[in-house]
Amino acid sequence: MEQTKTPREPPAMSRGTGIAYAIGLPLGLLGLIFVPAGTIAWWPGWVFLAVLISAFGVSALVIARINPIIYRARSRFQQGTKGWDKALLAVILPAMVAILPVAALDAGRLHWSAVPVWAVLCGYIAVLAGVAVTGWAQAVNPYFEPGVRIQSERHQRVIDGGPYRFVRHPGYIAALVLFFGMALALGSFWALVPAALASSVLVLRTAWEDRLLRAELPGYDDYSRRVRHRLVPGFW
Repeated sequence: MEQTKTPREPPAMSRGTGIAYAIGLPLGLLGLIFVPAGTIAWWPGWVFLAVLISAFGVSALVIARINPIIYRARSRFQQGTKGWDKALLAVILPAMVAILPVAALDAGRLHWSAVPVWAVLCGYIAVLAGVAVTGWAQAVNPYFEPGVRIQSERHQRVIDGGPYRFVRHPGYIAALVLFFGMALALGSFWALVPAALASSVLVLRTAWEDRLLRAELPGYDDYSRRVRHRLVPGFW
């Protein structure tokens, strides 16, 4: 792999982009949940938002202290992101976003599902576990970008610490748990449909990314022999 003498880190997020994220994301979440629910008084939506924002907020503070460069890496799709990955993300991202309005429409307005309390609690446990594992992976991996590519300008190397000691793609298993957890936490079985769609394409993405890394990232093939499982320790 061809490398420059000094690693070239991605540019920082502009102030305008940062402000847009800070304002747009909360407003987007409010719209995705309370517009389909038909009322801003739907208290399960507020509980869900409080838990989700608190969990990601704590995670963000920890990451900012341990691995702040990750915010540059994840601020945009970097040059060299594979075309096939963009095609997969064109399915994954809308399906992931659809979990929230489908759940809110179901549980908040139409009441199609009768999700027991224990399943809702399991959903919240899954959400917290997904956020925690994602944060752990981002804390130890400065190459945790939103797109799949070989980051040669950054002198990308194999990361085998933290959760990468147990599976090769901990961020993906965390995302799978988070997808299904969000649906159940909001009290919707119907929202498991977009969660399943996003998850199935994400599993395909994992396989294709793993094949790319084996072929093009020095040391990854040896790492894959040491850490044999892609997603589930001891199983898969």
